[in-house]
Parts: sequence; structure tokens; C-alpha cells
Amino acid sequence: MALAGHPLLRLGFRPFFLGAGVYAVLSVLVWMGVYVFGVDLAFNGINHIYWHGHEMIYGYTAAIIAGFLLTATQNWTGLRMINGYPLLGLWSLWILARLVPFSGGLAPLWLMAALDLLFQAGLFISIATPILRVRQWNQSLILLIIMLTLVSNAVFYAGLLSDRPSLMSRGIYSGLYLFIALIIFMSGRVIPFFIERGVGYPVQLKEWPWIDYPAVGLFLAFWFVETFLNQPNLASWLAGAQVIVNAIRLTGWYTHGIWKKPLLWILFLSYAAFILALLLKYLVIYGVSPYLALHAFGYMGVGWLTLGMISRVIWGHTGRDISEPPRQLPWIFGALVVGAIFRVGIPLFETSHYALWIGLSQACWILGFSLFLYVYGPLLVRSRPDGRLDS
Repeated sequence: MALAGHPLLRLGFRPFFLGAGVYAVLSVLVWMGVYVFGVDLAFNGINHIYWHGHEMIYGYTAAIIAGFLLTATQNWTGLRMINGYPLLGLWSLWILARLVPFSGGLAPLWLMAALDLLFQAGLFISIATPILRVRQWNQSLILLIIMLTLVSNAVFYAGLLSDRPSLMSRGIYSGLYLFIALIIFMSGRVIPFFIERGVGYPVQLKEWPWIDYPAVGLFLAFWFVETFLNQPNLASWLAGAQVIVNAIRLTGWYTHGIWKKPLLWILFLSYAAFILALLLKYLVIYGVSPYLALHAFGYMGVGWLTLGMISRVIWGHTGRDISEPPRQLPWIFGALVVGAIFRVGIPLFETSHYALWIGLSQACWILGFSLFLYVYGPLLVRSRPDGRLDS
């Protein structure tokens, strides 16, 4: 079989979800070695904390977003998305950018910047072209956010190459909050849709435009204040307002049958995790550590939702019956739920063994994604059992 025709290169979710899963394991293994066991890694001159933050956002999360959008855009527009060698090229840019910090100085940091920004530009062009061709203006916010994440990553690299940590930090936080804004926007489309069709009985969930728009708009306001203005109190109050708005939104998506369906309860809980993160962010003005809010956003909200989403997308898009998901799902999702208790729950009250809690949360993350790769990895490199092309 020619490389261009390999099942892995038939649609964007295959290489990017596989890459994200592998990188979720390897990058956190590296981070565990550095943070818990004191392994001395130079990361080609990148401070280890900035490397970890950057790679969880522009490495792992960006790959998930790429795989999702390269697949969903085909369904939205009815136009064939990139596949074969063009898809391989885009994926290769993402991979090569991840490898530069481990080159031992053989590859300069400007090369990492060029590869990473070319990947993001290629992703933008790949999804913008079909969307604009069919004039789907309702996808404009998605395109805007993807472009803003490219700019945010460029800010990070500008700080890295000029040795300005403040710019690096701003680029990292901006990317995180923009990706979460995209997730909040897309959640209104996909979570109720998946619940209504997957719960196993007729149900009409509530969708309120008067809540949906403020949910996204308030978060974008929070992103702007948190990233560009030195107004921590205003950022906390914006976070507090979003707790109320998003809690109302989430109640409209509830139906009791989700607890029998792992692919549904993980999505519901992940959105609840964003609400918890916003609450913790609000409580920062009362002394709660901002890093607990940060990891409630990242480990819980982004981590749970992306793992749940890709588990559902892979199973459905490779021709499997979505009503009969893998029996290992509760263990896969459960590992990250337990990990979140170690990363956010316990440190909220007990910090004398902080490094231990971090190490245990890392181990749970690695376990969850290793199980995911064991179950889903083979599906991504094989043809659909029904012989159809991915759609």
C-alpha cells in the first residue's frame, strides 16, 4: 500500500489523535522525570516550566483541536478535507516542532518556532478554505480563535527568542484560554447532540441562546482581561459571573441516563470541571492558589473533555457502533478522574506532600492515556471494518 493511501492518512482525526495520545504519555513522563525525580534536561534552553506549559497547550491540545476540526469541517461543508501526503506534511510539522527541545542543541529554537507556526498556519488554511468556499459564516468564530492562537504562540516564541519570560507566559495563558473559549463554543453544539443521540431514550435537552452567547462572550472577556490587563480582581469577578452562566447552561444538558454511558458522563463532568475551574479562579482573590484553577482548567476541563471527545469520535468515525463502546472506557476515564483528585482536590486542603500529589496525578494521566492508546491506537491505523472511507 502506498504511504499516501494508508488508513492513518485518510482523515485528520487519525494521525492527530494518535499523535496527541502518544504525546500525552511521553510529555508527562518527561515532566514527571523532571518535576518529581529531578532529572536534569536542558530542553534546548527552554525553562522546564515553560516547556511543560507550552507543550500541553500547543503540543497536546493543539493536536486534538487539529484532528477534530480537520474531521468536523468535512462534515460541515461536504468538501473533502486534506488527506494523504498533505495531511502527512501537516502532521510532520507538528511532530518536528515537538522534537526540537530534545535535539541537544543541534536544532535551533527559531526552527521550533518556524515549524510550530507553519503547522498552525497550515491548519488554519486547511479549515478556512472549505469553510469560505461554501460561505459558512457561522464558523467565523472558530477561524478567528484559531488565528488568535497562532498569534498567541508567536508571542510565546517572541519571548523565547528574546529572553522575555513575560511574553512567554502571556503566550501560554492566551493559548490556553483561547482553546477553552473554542471548547465552550463547540460544547454547545456537540455535548447536547451526543447526549440526545446516545442516552438510549427520547429526550429533548434545553438549549438557550440567551445563555450560550454570554457563556462564550464572558469567557472571551475573561481571556482579554487575564491576558492583557493587570486587573486580577476584574478577572476573578468575570470568572465568578461565568460560574452562574455556565451552571445554568449545564443544567439544561442533564438527563439521568448519562451515568450509564461513559462517553456521556465524561463530557458532562468535563464541562462541570470548567465551572469548578472558574469558581477556583474567582476564589483566588480570597487566597486560593491560582495554580489550582489553572490545573482545573487544564487537567480536568481540557483533559477530560478531549479524552472523552476523541474516544467518541474515533469509535464512530471508524465504523463502530457508538451504543457499544469499549468496555475499558470506565477505567480510561476513571484514571483521569482520580488523577484530578490528586492534582486539584487534595492540594486544595493539604500541601505538605505536594510533590507526591503531583506525581500521583501524573501517573494517573499516563495510565489513562496508555489505556486509551491500547484500545484506540489500532483503530486509527486500520481501515474501517465496513470498508467505507472515513466521513
